[in-house]
Formats: sequence, structure tokens, C-alpha cells
Amino acid sequence: MLIRNVYRPEIFGCQAAERLADAARRMQEQRVGALAVLDGERIVGIITERDLVRALATSADPASERVAAYASTQMKTAALEEDSSEVARRMLETGIRHLPVDDHGRLVGMVSMRDLLTLETWAV
Repeated sequence: MLIRNVYRPEIFGCQAAERLADAARRMQEQRVGALAVLDGERIVGIITERDLVRALATSADPASERVAAYASTQMKTAALEEDSSEVARRMLETGIRHLPVDDHGRLVGMVSMRDLLTLETWAV
């Protein structure tokens, strides 16, 4: 199945200068495990639950520390026309649980391991 049939087309994001506490609150409110880090409408990184845990483990103050200090900027992406099994394999190999989805360089949503696991479970 193609990623276009699996991904979540909502874009939940934050700005790099936002506080970690605000990003964590947004993740909780939206019930997502990652946010796109945006510069205007352009994606420049991703902040995940794992990044927040890493920040807390290093004694960062979530009320003052900025998203940019802990966001991953070396991102991989999934394309709408990619096969979901190939994307899942790439995510497993690299230990990534969330991938931004792009359509010819334009951010259109996010796909998670949970999305792909759900597809695999219900496709049986």
C-alpha cells in the first residue's frame, strides 16, 4: 500500500524558538508523539517524545529550554508514492518512529510506526 493511503494529513508543528514545555503540551493535546519543527511553513526538524525524555534526562528546564536545542534536524522523509512496507523497513533500520511525509518537497503530514502497524494488523 502507498503511504498516501496511510499517513495522517494533519500537520502538527511548533517553532524552533518555542519552549520544550509548550511542545510537550501540544503533543499531549493533539495526542501525537512528534511535532514538525517549522520555520514559517518549511520543515527544519522534528521533535519527538524521545527528544523530550533526552532533554529531561540531561536536567534541561522545559519551561525555558528551546525546542531547537533538542530537535532532530537530520530528518528523513517519506514520499506519498512510496510503498508503506519500504517506509516501515527504513524506519525499523534507523530506529525512527515518526517520518514527515512530503509531496515534491512540500510537507503534507506525518506517518508513524503505529500507523504502519495498524495497516499491517488490519490487512491480515
